[in-house]
Amino acid sequence: MHRLRLIALLGLAPSLTPAAELHVGAGQTFASIRPALAAARAGDTIFVHSGLYREGNLLVGKPVALVGLDRPRLDGGATAEVLTITASQVTVRGFAVQNGGAASLADLAGIKVHHASHVTIEDNRISNCSFGIYLSKAHDTVVRSNEIVGIPGQNNEGNGIHAWSCAGLELDRNRVSGQRDGIYLEFTTDSAITRNLVTDNLRYGLHFMSSHRNTYRGNSFLCNGAGVAVMYSHEVRMEANLFGRSWGSAAYGLLLKDMADSQIVGNTFESNSTAVTMQGVTRMTVERNLFRENGWALQVQSSCTDNVFSGNNFVGNSFDLATNGQLDLNRFDGNYWDKAENFDLNRDGVADVPYRPVSLFAMLVERMPSALLLLRSPLVHFLDRAERIFPSLTPDRLIDPHPVMRPHPR
Repeated sequence: MHRLRLIALLGLAPSLTPAAELHVGAGQTFASIRPALAAARAGDTIFVHSGLYREGNLLVGKPVALVGLDRPRLDGGATAEVLTITASQVTVRGFAVQNGGAASLADLAGIKVHHASHVTIEDNRISNCSFGIYLSKAHDTVVRSNEIVGIPGQNNEGNGIHAWSCAGLELDRNRVSGQRDGIYLEFTTDSAITRNLVTDNLRYGLHFMSSHRNTYRGNSFLCNGAGVAVMYSHEVRMEANLFGRSWGSAAYGLLLKDMADSQIVGNTFESNSTAVTMQGVTRMTVERNLFRENGWALQVQSSCTDNVFSGNNFVGNSFDLATNGQLDLNRFDGNYWDKAENFDLNRDGVADVPYRPVSLFAMLVERMPSALLLLRSPLVHFLDRAERIFPSLTPDRLIDPHPVMRPHPR
């Protein structure tokens, strides 16, 4: 019996072996990364010292940590995906990943995670790759503090951070520029996208579809070609983000399409052609946001119902609200409108009369964009003043019954 126990313990010995440290680089145990990956065991850490490593596609199929010292460069030679992760419990930190390949039948990336969970990708610099970081069926994965820059001067067909069919992601403090879409999520749920800086991308700063129960907090989306698009999703919370400087005939700070049961809270929309445009949106809460110096602050289509707009500040916009319907199934209440010429005799901070935020000229421009040439005309001012006194063409049921006299504190 004792002999059998001894044999059993000896059989368990390999699993009790402590994790090892393997070193790669000039004068180290391994001259290149590929043999170090082959020699590593589960739980080991591979330290890669500074230098240029042109090894084509590197496959990480074991739960190991791959750590760069002094920013070693992994170069795909413009022909291959640089780093492919297929194992769970992997960490990749501290690399410069560059010159990934592109292909018409495959989405090649600087770093790809495929069918794995509990992966951490942090503090890497990814440049000149079609896709920066690509997550496919990845779960409980962290992408943190990476810098991703697209291919200069080219119509990049890949996205900075691309997630498909994922759950439980944490995308935090990344910087993305020069890609097709900065961050793209499809069929990705229960994830947090926080404190990212997404600028100067060719199409959307953020683009996600059919991705439910996600939170977007503290991000900045600036100078992106078409702004941010959120589609076919429910239970989404977008809070304390900055949407700015998206100008163009088809540009907006935020496009919401076929959304339900979501919240847009405490965001800043500044200097966009259209701050927020909504189509097929229901049961949305839009509160405590700042709409400042946009062309249109809100474009709300008649397909939108049961939405509440409260506690928002509308300051310096050319048009605060445009619609193609009566919007009687949505509610505006307690917002600040800088165009409102109200009075407050009892000094309770709430105007004594309701405010109609849709102007006659806004409706004319909606039907005939060339009318914008008359934007600063005195005639437009007189028409809008007359329409507010005797409304006949603007939606008579679209009012804010309790507009406030001063902007809400933020």
